[in-house]
Amino acid sequence: MAKKSGSGGFGKVFLGFLLGIAATAAGLFLYLRLGPLPVAVTDTPFPLEEQVVKLPLNARIERETKAAPFGTSEDVFEAGAHVYRVQCMSCHGTPGHDVPYAKSMYPNAPQLWKKHGSHGVVGVSDDEVGETYWKVANGIRLTGMPAYGHLLSDTQMWQVSLLLKNADKELPNPVTRILNGQ
Repeated sequence: MAKKSGSGGFGKVFLGFLLGIAATAAGLFLYLRLGPLPVAVTDTPFPLEEQVVKLPLNARIERETKAAPFGTSEDVFEAGAHVYRVQCMSCHGTPGHDVPYAKSMYPNAPQLWKKHGSHGVVGVSDDEVGETYWKVANGIRLTGMPAYGHLLSDTQMWQVSLLLKNADKELPNPVTRILNGQ
């Protein structure tokens, strides 16, 4: 009598592996197609959704951050305030004036002139100016933050970024008047 080769066991394992992958793929497809996915702004996010999005975002910003090509001055702040009023205030508010619908966005559009967190940071003033510039230039997917890299000049993006870096400091009166539309 001839002995059977042992290769039949490997074939069954391999077939089981392929069937497991196919079943998983089919289940994922059905969940995405028929499941109660959080796609509305008012839906509760996926577990760990914010962390999953922030990890690659922060890594990319860290790799691509640049230094500001010029420093701060009243002229820089005034020019940044003009850009801010036209491009940013409708979502991020102005000093002392929140935008009510910003809380209806997911994620919420941060009010950039308001203290937040346990350390009382104003807006993004605790971020490096290069990080703010990156976010202005490139936008952030799935947040409503558009990319302004093709709408504004590099100078304008740096001006608004430097203004926001200094949102926690007292700004010159002309800058405050521009921000408040006076």
